[in-house]
Amino acid sequence: MARFTTWLRVNSQHYLLQDAHVRMARKYGYPTPPVRGSVFWSKIFVPVYRLMPWGLRRPIMTAIPGSHRKRWPVQMQPEGPAI
Repeated sequence: MARFTTWLRVNSQHYLLQDAHVRMARKYGYPTPPVRGSVFWSKIFVPVYRLMPWGLRRPIMTAIPGSHRKRWPVQMQPEGPAI
């Protein structure tokens, strides 16, 4: 299972980054880089992912091991002076 989730994370990051490069190039008037790779990832996954609301993306990301940001540990409350 870990190999599948790693593969999923790596591919999704790659194609989302590739899409971001194309969008930034268009926005700032640069030639767009060539889009290479799977039709599924570039033509189906990326547009669907971009349309998904954050409330739906977040549970999916947290359900897949290794694909979400680690949360900061809970801060301990100070109990008095440090001396």
